[in-house]
Amino acid sequence: MATLYSRIAMAYAVILFSIYLSTGVASLGINYGQVANNLPQPERVLELLRSLKVTKARIYDTNPQVLTAFANSNVELIVTVENDMLGQLRDPQQALQWVSARIKPYFPATRITGIQVGNEVLTDPDPTVTANLVPAMGSIRGALVQLGLDSYIQVSSPNSLAVLAQSFPPSAGTFKSEVYSVVYQFLQFLSTTKSPFWINAYPYFAYKDDSSQISLDYVLFNPNPGMLDPYTKLRYDNMLYAQADAVTFAMARMGFEGIEVRVSETGWPSKGDPDEVGATLENAAIYNKNLLRRQLKNEGTPLRPNMRLEVYVFALFNEDLKPGPTSERNYGLFRPDGTMAYNVGLSALSTSSSTSSASISLTSSATKDARKEYQSLVYWMFVFLLTCQVFIRRQF
Repeated sequence: MATLYSRIAMAYAVILFSIYLSTGVASLGINYGQVANNLPQPERVLELLRSLKVTKARIYDTNPQVLTAFANSNVELIVTVENDMLGQLRDPQQALQWVSARIKPYFPATRITGIQVGNEVLTDPDPTVTANLVPAMGSIRGALVQLGLDSYIQVSSPNSLAVLAQSFPPSAGTFKSEVYSVVYQFLQFLSTTKSPFWINAYPYFAYKDDSSQISLDYVLFNPNPGMLDPYTKLRYDNMLYAQADAVTFAMARMGFEGIEVRVSETGWPSKGDPDEVGATLENAAIYNKNLLRRQLKNEGTPLRPNMRLEVYVFALFNEDLKPGPTSERNYGLFRPDGTMAYNVGLSALSTSSSTSSASISLTSSATKDARKEYQSLVYWMFVFLLTCQVFIRRQF
């Protein structure tokens, strides 16, 4: 009997630790943008994500090559409806045809978990696009219901932080009055369908625009005195969490307190034009490395400390065809050839002679610390089970 219980305890501990090693960072995803003419094929991209143990990704369309390549993988994928499609997809029949052609053939082999209806629509300069947002979301959701996919795939839409009229301090968060009516409908949809509010949040932009007043350490997650919200008395040691909580407060002001906030994009450019203050390789490495460390803790914001903040890093690759300033083409953690743009705690373990890219694995000190903590947890669970074994043996 003692041997049996010992084996059960040991097996349980081994299973728990194996699960931990294989799951990676539960709350971290990455944006896989494709505005470039030199990116690797989707199959190679999937290999890279697997080697990084990244299990969540977001694309900006419904590229059939990507959806096919990601089939039978462990990567959860969020897809996107392009902004210029919203007018068409507000029609329920058109939405049903779109979901039937773009989503259903690939699911469930490809783990599509979300449909982002447009990108930063609430701050789009074309008011017609903004007006089409909630009707299009409703029609796509209705199509998912008809096809029996609504319990697997969430419908939402990512927004720029510019949708807020005020974000500092976080407790003063409010939405812009000019989009108030659409935001209310949007929040009603999210509340009814239990979907998250996604934000594209970039502390880099705030620092670039006002570097003389904003602490670089504060925006980079480096040690700093932080900022105390004078109304809630909550202390913030980084801008990203403050931005997320500002959205939560803004929603609460409109009567919606239970909607989860997630970060659909955040990152830091490794290169910029002369007037793009802070866009350096060093700052990009520090920002993303510190963000990774915080994500490994699965922590929440000061306002919601027990709800881990889900974050998607922007971006996987530098994209050479993106318009705008130099920074826009230099947000990638990797170059198109698969080599690291800079080190954020990722190390090349081996290089195949037949490829130009390296096999990559998470090896940050934070990962090692987390694993040590988990090993300790497993050890004490093992001790507990052995104690139970002794107790049961004495009873019989």
